Amino acid sequence: MVTQTETTKIVTTPKLQDHVEPSLKRWLKHFLYLPMTKRYFTQQDQNTIASAVSLAEQGHVGEIQVVIEGHIPCSTAYRMDSRLRAEQLFAELGVWDTEFNSGVLLYLNLCDQSVEIVIDRGLKKLTSQQSWDELCTQMIAQLKNKHYCQAVCEVVAEIGNIFKAFDQHPSIQHLNSQHPDIQNQNNQNNNELPDRPLIID
Repeated sequence: MVTQTETTKIVTTPKLQDHVEPSLKRWLKHFLYLPMTKRYFTQQDQNTIASAVSLAEQGHVGEIQVVIEGHIPCSTAYRMDSRLRAEQLFAELGVWDTEFNSGVLLYLNLCDQSVEIVIDRGLKKLTSQQSWDELCTQMIAQLKNKHYCQAVCEVVAEIGNIFKAFDQHPSIQHLNSQHPDIQNQNNQNNNELPDRPLIID
């Protein structure tokens, strides 16, 4: 659930259906994790990912936010798993707040070696859960082979392909014809979210 305070700061709380059992084992694992995010993702890697995001966002209104986190903060790891953490960041970073509700958060947690993709409501009706699950599985396989930067870039490119296919859907083409401003947005490729990955140690 996302709420707003009087200062419009985003505050997130887990949804009831997304309840996660408290886990001392998970807390301890994340507490003991040594920060190595920048060792896995150098400045050059981050630049490469930013270029991949920029390329994947061309020609449509889709927006991609990449977050690479070493571990879940210890203050929340006891009651929060990677999925809930991804949903929290989706809210706090405003990925849900793009003009056409077409934001996607690609979240990588290095401690868990887990990948989560959170999509906005504008995409849920026109894409299948299976396609997103397959991307997560593909990326985890690459991570196991220690192809960290390549794994992120390939999935970013695949998300871009999903966006392009999404734009070809009859209901979207009909919407484009009724609202020329959407097509103009496609052509201008206005950037609502940063291309550079957010690195959290």
